[in-house]
Amino acid sequence: MSLFDVFNGDADGICALHQLRLERPGESELVTGPKRDIGLLKRVTAAAGDEITVLDIALSKNREALDRLLAVGARVRYFDHHQPGDELPRHPGFEPHIDTDANVCTSLLVNAYLHGRRLPWAVVAAFGDNLADAARRAAAPLGFGEAQLQDLQSLGECLNYNGYGETLDDLFFDPADLYRQLRPFDDPFAFIAESAAYRTLRTGFDSDMAQARAVGAAEDRAAGRIFMLPAEKWARRISGVFGNALATASPGQAHAVLTARPGGGYVVSVRAPLSNKTGADELCSRFETGGGRKGAAGINHLPAPELDRFIAVFFQIYN
Repeated sequence: MSLFDVFNGDADGICALHQLRLERPGESELVTGPKRDIGLLKRVTAAAGDEITVLDIALSKNREALDRLLAVGARVRYFDHHQPGDELPRHPGFEPHIDTDANVCTSLLVNAYLHGRRLPWAVVAAFGDNLADAARRAAAPLGFGEAQLQDLQSLGECLNYNGYGETLDDLFFDPADLYRQLRPFDDPFAFIAESAAYRTLRTGFDSDMAQARAVGAAEDRAAGRIFMLPAEKWARRISGVFGNALATASPGQAHAVLTARPGGGYVVSVRAPLSNKTGADELCSRFETGGGRKGAAGINHLPAPELDRFIAVFFQIYN
C-alpha cells in the first residue's frame, strides 16, 4: 500500500498536513505546488488499496481525477473548505470532510477530526488564511497571551506568503520542502525560534509588503478598492497576503489585487469585506479560470481585454 498526501502549498494546506502526520506518522509521496496550482490529483497514479489524503484543494477542480482514483480502488480522504461542485461522489472509498462556511479553513476541519490534539497548528493556519477572528476563537482553550497570538499570526502569514507565485521559481521554498522543515516541530513556537526558514520568510515578507504598500489604488470607491501590481517576483509573492492586509485594514470594503503576468494578462486575488464575507466566489467564477470561496477567491489568468469587465462586475457585486 502506498500513501499520498496531496495538499495546497499555502499555510492552510501545509498546516493541515502537519497536524495529521504529527498524529498519524507515515512516509508518503508529497504532491503540492504554488498556491494556485490546485489541479493536483491528476498527478497521482495510484492502485487498489492505496490511501490518498487531499487537503485544501477544490474538489470541483479535481473531480475527474478523483473519480479515476476511486474507480481503480484507491481510498480518498478529502478535507476542504472550497465550493465542491454540484454533488459529492458516492463511493465507499471516499471520505469527505468538506465545509464551505466562510469562517472555516481546512486546518480547522482537520483540528475537529483530530479532536483538537494539534490545535496550535490549526490556529497558525487560520491566521494565515486571514481568519483572525476564527483563529482567536479556536485558540481560546490554549490560554495564549497576546504576544503569543501575534507570533502565531506572523508564522501563518509567512507560511501563506510562501505559497504565492506564478511558478516554484518565484517562491523562497518549494512547499513540499517547507513542509519537511516544519515536520520535526511539534510546537510552532519552537519553529519560530529555531528555523532559518522562518527568518527567511519573515525578511522577504516585510520587504515585499513595503513595496506593495507604496502602490496606490487604481480604483478607490466607498465599496471597494482595486490595486494593480507589476510583473515582478516580489509582486507575485505578496499579492495574496497584500489582499489580506488590505481587507484587515479596511473591513468594510472589498479588495482586488491584480498582478500583471509576464506573458500578458493578470492574476487576480479578491477579498470580500470582512464585515460581510460573501461574493468573492461568485465574482471570480464568472471568469474562465476563476474560483474560490465566499470570502476570498481568485482568477488564475484574466486576459487584458477582460479587465474592464472585471472592474464592472467587481463594483456590480460590491456597491
